[in-house]
Amino acid sequence: MSIESREASKSSPDEDAAHLASLGYKYETQFKREMTFWGNVSLGFTYLSPVVGIYSLFAIALGTAGPPMFWSLVIVGVGQLLVAMIFGEIVSNYPVAGGVYPWSRRLWGRKWGWMNGWVYLAALLTTIASVAYGAGPYLASFLGLESTVDATILAALAIIAIATCLNLLGTGVLNKVAMIGLIAELGGAVVVGLWLIIGHRQHDLSVLFNTFGAGEGSDYFVAFAAAGLIGIFQYYGFEACGDVAEEVPNPGRTIPKAMRMTIYIGGAAAMFVCLSLILAVPDFGAVISGADADPLGGVLLAAFGPVGYRVVLGVVLISFVSCVLSLQAAASRLTYSMARDGILPASGLLSRFSERRHVPPYALLVAGIFPALVVIGSKISEDALVAIISFAAMGMYMGFQMVILAALRARLKGWKPAGKFQLGGWGIPVNVLALFWGILGMLNMVWPRTPEAGWFANYIVLISSLVVLAVGGLYLAIRKPHLLGDAPAADAIKTQNFANKS
Repeated sequence: MSIESREASKSSPDEDAAHLASLGYKYETQFKREMTFWGNVSLGFTYLSPVVGIYSLFAIALGTAGPPMFWSLVIVGVGQLLVAMIFGEIVSNYPVAGGVYPWSRRLWGRKWGWMNGWVYLAALLTTIASVAYGAGPYLASFLGLESTVDATILAALAIIAIATCLNLLGTGVLNKVAMIGLIAELGGAVVVGLWLIIGHRQHDLSVLFNTFGAGEGSDYFVAFAAAGLIGIFQYYGFEACGDVAEEVPNPGRTIPKAMRMTIYIGGAAAMFVCLSLILAVPDFGAVISGADADPLGGVLLAAFGPVGYRVVLGVVLISFVSCVLSLQAAASRLTYSMARDGILPASGLLSRFSERRHVPPYALLVAGIFPALVVIGSKISEDALVAIISFAAMGMYMGFQMVILAALRARLKGWKPAGKFQLGGWGIPVNVLALFWGILGMLNMVWPRTPEAGWFANYIVLISSLVVLAVGGLYLAIRKPHLLGDAPAADAIKTQNFANKS
């Protein structure tokens, strides 16, 4: 399989600008290609954020399926790597800011591109709110405060404000802060993991194959699938590497490699952190029965003491801030990309650029204000917050699979990727497997698991997803935003067919 193009030369700024112009966009003086390869990896890594993912869902996953829940990280990692391989081919062809929106627009058409952009933007904005809100209890513990609803809201708003200010300073600052976040998070994960394994390990690796009674009374596969949501929540973020394609030198070669590296490093860090925590939990039975509702906090406090525990919390908070920072960067570039094509309300405002900072400030403000409003809304109705953020992970997978389906359709109609990263003859098999994997992941997210909780609680992810699709579809039918602007669309197949005829 030819994964990389054999072309060895690196592109120059003029070549990058020429490629962008050939895709219908003028580079001019807007984005600056200041993001290095490792900065691009850091952006994807901090968005994926193994610490945020594991620390947020560890207790739930362990209590649901016991220690074998660890293997879901391996399974989901392989599935998402298939998706990243397809994304790598696409971004190599279309290294345009905004990621999934321009990709699906070029591969399928205007309507598909608009709906994909709408779904993915809604998912990004709600994910920012959910990550910031999830940081509240950790900030309260760090400051020694009681974790109340008000404290959580204030903490979330502070994190959103900090991330927004940093993003407004430009790509260079984003590159540096993302790398600091990667170093802090990866370093913290390694130090915490080693400390737990060397000095506070309670079990050997055999526990990874022992359920300790989890899932009793039902098929264990059902419990394992439910716990597998920790992996599903964990492995997205690599696509953010492509959202900033106009800010990376030689994007056709750099970004596909950065996407894969994000999964390799992020997945390894997540599995290492999860493994070290599992082996340090003293009583799995207490966690599974619900007697120990916070095994993570208990393990860390016992291992590091009050002072060390606060240091660990500091690293965790850095992870949350850098995660929100990366999510905002992705959301703002998507907003800008759609506004640049003239298909969003207030496109003229949202497509404006700061000539000094080389970022779209109003698009960034959307990525700060909307999540902040969602967080504030939790004061009025926590149920509303749950309904909104329950769409976050599902929306990500929907956005991914709309691209994967568009790519498969285009391949079957004759499209052959011609970028610097190619899968060659493996393209269609990998594309089919990536689509199959994504559908399985979405089914797992919408599957009802708690019949005693009522129909709404069981189908909240499905309901929120249908609402987002219905609102987007209604707006599409009434306002017809896809007809606005003259950006290229559905040209992947046309270009390929023209080349074949020539």
